[in-house]
Amino acid sequence: MLPLRSKRKAPNMKLSWLVIWAGTLFLNPVAADCNITSQTVTCEESGKNLSNIPPNLFQNITKLNLKNNKITLKESDKETLQSFINLTELYLNENMVTVLHNYSFCNLTKLVILDISNNHILIVHTAAFAGLSQLSVLNLSYNKITQLDSAVFTYLKSLAVLNLQSNFLKSFHIKSFQLIKIVLAGNPWTCSCDLLDLQIWLTASNVTMENENSTTCTFLNTQEISSIKMAPIQSDDCKIGKASLENTVASTSAIKLRSSSLSTALTPNNITGNNGTHAELPLPGKSWTFLAGVLGFVLSTTLLIFTATKCPTWYRYLISYSHSRLKENDSEMLEQEFSADMSSSPTELSTSNEEPIVIFEKIHAFVPAEEGFIEDKYTDSYVTEET
Repeated sequence: MLPLRSKRKAPNMKLSWLVIWAGTLFLNPVAADCNITSQTVTCEESGKNLSNIPPNLFQNITKLNLKNNKITLKESDKETLQSFINLTELYLNENMVTVLHNYSFCNLTKLVILDISNNHILIVHTAAFAGLSQLSVLNLSYNKITQLDSAVFTYLKSLAVLNLQSNFLKSFHIKSFQLIKIVLAGNPWTCSCDLLDLQIWLTASNVTMENENSTTCTFLNTQEISSIKMAPIQSDDCKIGKASLENTVASTSAIKLRSSSLSTALTPNNITGNNGTHAELPLPGKSWTFLAGVLGFVLSTTLLIFTATKCPTWYRYLISYSHSRLKENDSEMLEQEFSADMSSSPTELSTSNEEPIVIFEKIHAFVPAEEGFIEDKYTDSYVTEET
């Protein structure tokens, strides 16, 4: 009986594994197109009309081909790419990418080949390739790039092959970086001073320019076509033109600064125009702050001087209304002094017929009160007797 049970159990195990495998294919149909070997995991997803990078691929994928789809490389695609940390080759050619944003491939530190050709790329941001320290081949051909900053390639320390064929580039201010091969054909290069840096770099470096004979530029004045590497661009003329341009910019800046200073000095507020509207003046700068500080210092100093000058007068004015308690000796001395002053007054007064003479027969003296205060006889006093 035991051998029969084992024979029945074996088909059941195979059936269960078959169900699991079928379920995996059903739930993860994209992974079915991936070829897994001992060293690489290659997923072929070209021509499937995809608008997003599939998020349900194997995490240890090393080569991903997404050619001929409708991928725009939006934010969700960037997040999906960050999970493929072992990716070494990425093909996004023939898609719908228009802008390469900053840090689009920041987590792909092992990426060696990146192909974004045959898209609609117009703008490449400065940090678009940040993090691709191992990238060796970059293909940006057959796009619509009109301007490309050389700082874009500063993050690509291992870059060896750069393909910029068939874009809309007219000039390229390139910085010194090492390349083995570069492709520049198919661009409307202009034979001008803006191309001088590229020409010097192509001549001085050991880089190989593919299709060199067909890589040409055009002189704007004569419409003459010349090889981009051999075009007669005079460096001295470029230096003179650059110096004159710098002088022009400096003089223009000085005129603008002088006019803005003049308008600021006239009034800090808005000036009314002919049509009744207010034309805004430039914002006040540090000169107005300094002027306000000086005015505040002058006003505060003047106020302090005025207060110090008037303080004694105010003090005497206030002290005249205050009464102080006198001692008994002080009251007697005050009475004696008052009597002496009255005795020294003239006894005879010169009078005229027109003015009446008023003579006080009795001069009241100040009599000290019981409590030591001087009593003024000219003011009425009311004494309340205690019952």
